[in-house]
Amino acid sequence: MNGNRRMDRLPRIDCPLRMERSLKPPNAAMAGFVALVFAAGVLGAFAPDRIQAQSSIPREETWVTNGTVHAIVRTADTVYIGGNFTHVGPLTGCGTPLDVSTGQVRVPFPKVNGTVWACAADGAGGWFIGGEFTRVGNWERYGIARIRSDRSVDPAWNPNSGATYPYVRALAVSGSTLYAAGHFQSLGGQPRGGIVAIHAATGNITAWNPNAGGVWAIAVSNSTVYIGGVFTSVNGQTRNYVAALDATTGEATAWNPNASGGHHDPDFPWIVYTYVNALAVSGSTVYVGGVFTNIGGQPRNYIAALDATTGNATDWNPNADGYQTQVSALAVSGSSIYAGGYFTSIGGQTRNNIAALDAATGNATSWDPNAGSYVHSIVLSGSTVYVGGGFWSIGGQSRHMIAALDATTGNATAWDPYAEDTVFALAVSGSAVYIGGEFTTVGGQSRSAIAALDAATGAATAWDPNPIATSGADIRALAVSGSTVYVGGGFSSIGGQSRHGIAALDATTGNATDWSPNPDSGVGALAVSGSTVYVGGGFTAIGGQPRNYIAALDGTTGNATDWNPNANGWVLALAVSGSTVYAGGEFNSIGGQFRSSIAALDAATGNATAWDPNPKASGGAYPDVYALAVSGSTVYAGGLFTSIGGQSRNYIAALDAATGNATSWNPNAASPSSFPYVYALAVSGSTVYVGGEFTSVGGQSRKYIAALDVATGNATYWNPNADCNYRPGAYAFAVSGSTVYVGGDFTTIGGEPRPYFAQFDTPPAAADKWWLY
Repeated sequence: MNGNRRMDRLPRIDCPLRMERSLKPPNAAMAGFVALVFAAGVLGAFAPDRIQAQSSIPREETWVTNGTVHAIVRTADTVYIGGNFTHVGPLTGCGTPLDVSTGQVRVPFPKVNGTVWACAADGAGGWFIGGEFTRVGNWERYGIARIRSDRSVDPAWNPNSGATYPYVRALAVSGSTLYAAGHFQSLGGQPRGGIVAIHAATGNITAWNPNAGGVWAIAVSNSTVYIGGVFTSVNGQTRNYVAALDATTGEATAWNPNASGGHHDPDFPWIVYTYVNALAVSGSTVYVGGVFTNIGGQPRNYIAALDATTGNATDWNPNADGYQTQVSALAVSGSSIYAGGYFTSIGGQTRNNIAALDAATGNATSWDPNAGSYVHSIVLSGSTVYVGGGFWSIGGQSRHMIAALDATTGNATAWDPYAEDTVFALAVSGSAVYIGGEFTTVGGQSRSAIAALDAATGAATAWDPNPIATSGADIRALAVSGSTVYVGGGFSSIGGQSRHGIAALDATTGNATDWSPNPDSGVGALAVSGSTVYVGGGFTAIGGQPRNYIAALDGTTGNATDWNPNANGWVLALAVSGSTVYAGGEFNSIGGQFRSSIAALDAATGNATAWDPNPKASGGAYPDVYALAVSGSTVYAGGLFTSIGGQSRNYIAALDAATGNATSWNPNAASPSSFPYVYALAVSGSTVYVGGEFTSVGGQSRKYIAALDVATGNATYWNPNADCNYRPGAYAFAVSGSTVYVGGDFTTIGGEPRPYFAQFDTPPAAADKWWLY
């Protein structure tokens, strides 16, 4: 059997938070690994006076990652996690107040459970926020909310208590009025098309009703409200993408710049995208940014200055350019117009995604922060320009999605909060700046592929082995023995030493020990028994000896022992029980016998025992076994098979440890859209935890993760309901007492945005509480 064939068959094991932002793929040697890992579960709190709790709610304090978690192991004081990530940080939700001096998160604050597209200072030390969320802190808030100066949710302010689901994209405060715009046809039970006026103090909706459709930008000047977006009419009047509204009546004024042109869809060139998504007013001039090539009666590429009286374009013409160009942020400060978006030249100069333009000439000034990718938001405060977007570098420094720039030099200041994903909105209020976006963590620590979390606080410790690989380090297996952490995966150095694919790390310092088996390919499974480290993966040599896909290493020297089962395909899962080593993978020969994907090996000789469950798969698929767990006289197996131990069993089974026959336990994993792979298993007491890509198991709808009764195979009430927008799954468990840890490729779990890692502090119990359903 070809050990590389699973590269063509297994799904990707990365899950971008948004499709346009993929995380690093694993390197070629590691692209197919699925780690052996160990266990997870939980119970939610009930808060009937606010929001009814989910049945399974993760612990809020535990840090999360920015990429897939494939392996977890817990010691008394520490939780080690490994995977394909570069950062760990606290779960903040999608909106966060930051200290303007330190960049630290201001705590406490209410977490937002969905994208924040807009924020505006409320004039009293707090903020209004808008977006695509349904909860802020412990309060139901649909698309719009107010956060008070003490960083609590205003309990009385709730314009959208009708529980409709608007998409609020822009906010602007003018005197006692808050204007909110986006994509909606009603708000708070009132018919309002695309824009609404709200009493800022009470949250009551006014009678003002322009009925404009999709509005993406707002700017207010005296008695005029300027709007931009994707609309083509306002209250029955033709207005293409930009308009001026009377602040009293809501009627469109005669001002009509009539934007047109834009981007041609690369797949459907007859479709042209046009919109205005940035506005700023200065005196008698309205600055406009977006996607257009004509506006105010003149050719203007993506940015223009319009006469506030006539709507005609002035001579000011910075002429932005680049691939799929757009200008999405504008801010005015004296004689400078700051512009952000997605461009490579503007104002006659090379400028990447951000520039300062002379208000008189339209020429770019010498200010050049050179953002590494798109800029969505710009706000000025004194001598500082705060910038949010999708960049990884700006102002000559590494800055992730958010930065503070010197208004004179364009250099990044020391302020460096680090947002894990895109920042769309910024607003300064007092000594704090509120940031909104689609991130779920702000702050934290850089950690490449492996991290140690304090078991009590959930925060990262200083332990940082920092594995390095040519195309991104990837940790697929972890095991702990005494003061040593064994690590398997794809890397070329770790713990300050050259180590290929496997290493032993000091549990205190993170330094690599002298132990160096040096396999010729990556390691994806580990199990420790006494002084022996059992290893599975894609290698053909390890510990100084030829060893095909499986080996036993001396825990002191790293040398391969004489134990040599000689598999003919990848070994992806290992479990040790007494004098038996169970192996799962994609082989059909191991220990000197024909064995399809699963085998029991004598721990002394390496020979396969008579135990032979012989899994098979339907539809020409391979019956690979990706996960194993042993409890007493039962061996639990998960993978891609549809029969095993002489019985029809879909992707998960319990096997008799003596005979290899399948027991009557039959959870029957299923998924209508793909193979319902089972990747992870763990047993704790009366519960079997299972993770993979299934959508039902144990007779219940369960997305990617479930707890099964060890006697019946039925799913318990515990239902974290993991999800993501591309091939999600749960790949790792660890159980410690009443605490369950879960890792995988999910971005929401327990009804909350929480990427890749979660901790549940209360184990599943009998389904005797009706309110948990």
